[in-house]
Amino acid sequence: MIYNTSSENGTIEVATGFATLLNTGDVILLKGDLGMGKSVFSRAIIRHLTKSPDLNVPSPTFTLVQTYDTPDPKIGTLWHFDLYRLESPEDLYEIGWEDALTSGVILVEWPERLDYLTPRSAITVTITPGETATSRIIMIER
Repeated sequence: MIYNTSSENGTIEVATGFATLLNTGDVILLKGDLGMGKSVFSRAIIRHLTKSPDLNVPSPTFTLVQTYDTPDPKIGTLWHFDLYRLESPEDLYEIGWEDALTSGVILVEWPERLDYLTPRSAITVTITPGETATSRIIMIER
């Protein structure tokens, strides 16, 4: 599926709609350059699935991972990984990767750092620039 958005609010709408399709075991790989809206997309999913529209959702750039409990048993725990600072794929084991694979939905920013640990069944969300400074093209591939 390909979506064209004209603003950050459009990206949030796409992410919220996408969130309704997620289930335990889903791994979402968020690809795109800095500033494309990967964190905006993740934040919208997290807020929707936790049923907390005003939830403070910091980027896990420095902590590498944040977890969020959801009230929906079909989702379980949300794991939000930002692998930008990850030095090697093996470092994932120190921050809960194995637990995440068995207990909820995983959002991964900078999934290129997963290397050989990339799940084959992952859903890829690629966000690229649109025609204007605020527009984005969001491609979702299962």
